[in-house]
Formats: sequence, structure tokens, C-alpha cells
Amino acid sequence: MDKFNNYNFHYSLTGNKNQPTLLFLHGFTGSSQDFSSVIPLLSNSYCCLAVDLPGHGKTRVIGDESCYTMSNTAQALIELLDDLQIDKCLLLGYSMGGRLALYMTLHFPERFEKVVLESASPGLKTEKERSHRREADSQIAQKLENSNIKDFLLNWYDRPLFKSLKNSPHFDKLIETRLANNPLELAKSLRNMGTGNQPSLWGKLAQNQIPLLLLAGEYDDKFTTINTEIAKLCPAALLEIVPKAGHNIHFENIDKFVALVRQFYD
Repeated sequence: MDKFNNYNFHYSLTGNKNQPTLLFLHGFTGSSQDFSSVIPLLSNSYCCLAVDLPGHGKTRVIGDESCYTMSNTAQALIELLDDLQIDKCLLLGYSMGGRLALYMTLHFPERFEKVVLESASPGLKTEKERSHRREADSQIAQKLENSNIKDFLLNWYDRPLFKSLKNSPHFDKLIETRLANNPLELAKSLRNMGTGNQPSLWGKLAQNQIPLLLLAGEYDDKFTTINTEIAKLCPAALLEIVPKAGHNIHFENIDKFVALVRQFYD
């Protein structure tokens, strides 16, 4: 069976199809709705394609659990672009979607002109680190399967990484949109596309020639450090530390986020 037939992707296309296409990839526990405030600010210049990733939103996986891995998801998204007759596009990924966007850039460089990675990483460097992370992800996946989704989300966003996000006046609205996700599907995503299970991309960064814009929030020390290292290893990468933002930059400082994205793509 064609791998693409294992997926029933839910997506939205906003803007003029004669404009350059911009593909949006959301983070874990999110959906294509995550960019609902960003897209109206960009759709006059780009045809915005926002996709629900496997395990999230309204996308349905018909195949087995291997369909949730990064390599199979990436291949299926390329086939979705083929299906939509999009030969080459711009790419923007946030967090988990940023890890996936980097994987796609490195494995399908002929398909992407410029790529924005928001709070993303190339994965973990050693098998020991990945093994520890897989165990941790597996425990979190079990919690997802056995707890109330709202309780899980409030607990998930209680981590130091999201401290500034929690202080946002719109935080409750963000939680509300995420409640539409199915916890059993999120667990499959975490087990298969979590940082512990994804292939490390650190060794491929030096060869990349696709222009990358790396965005990290000034309050997000962990991803500022990671992205500073990516910028040193990858000559095609440009790093911007975004003020007044933590991990979720497009939510916490949307104006600066949109300005940087426009400037880079234009």
C-alpha cells in the first residue's frame, strides 16, 4: 500500500495560490489552529498551508503506529505536497514541528527554498541521551493514556520551559484549542516522534545549504543555547533571539515573529 494512503491529512490553505506556498508545522499537543493568529498576517503575501500532524487535530492515521515516526511523517508530507501540486515551498516549524521541518530540509532539500525553525532542535547527540529520553517520553505517554486531557495539559505547561507562556493573558484560550486533541493519539505521536525516538540531525547540519532562520525566545535559555550551537555548525543558518518571548514565540510576541519571518522570506 502506498504510504500516503495511510494518512488522511486535515489541512487548510489560505491565500492566493499564485503566491509562494508556506507550509506550517505545529508543536506537540497543538494543531494547525496554532497558527490561526499568524496566518491572517501573512496570507496577503503567501499561500499558507497549515497541516494537522499525525496524532493531532483532525488528521487520521489509517496505518499502524510506524506511521507516526518522523521519517514516515516527512515522506507523507512530501506526498501531500505532490498531491497538491506544490513542487517547492517555504517551510516554518515550531518545536516538534521544527524538528520535523529540519529533518525534511535535510532529507528533501530540493523541495524547500527557505526554512524558519522556531524553538527547534536537531535532536539528541548520543544514544545514551536518546535512551533516557525514550523512557521519559514513554512514561509521559502512559500518563496521557490514563489521565484527563485537561489535567495532562495543565501539568505539561507547568514546566519551566513554558513559564512565560503561562503568564500570557491568552493562555486559557491556548489550552482550550488543545482540548480537541485525542490523548491516545498524542501518546502515539510522543512515543514515535518524541526527541528520544527521532534520528539525531547534528551530523548533517554542516552540509545544509538551504537558508535557515533560527528563532529562540530570550526567556528560553535551553533553546537559545541549542540554536547558538546550530548557528555555529551550519553556515546557512541565521540566529535571532526574540525579545519578550519564551518557547512559544509566535504566541508570546506575534508582531516581532511575523516581522522576522517576512524579512527572512522576502
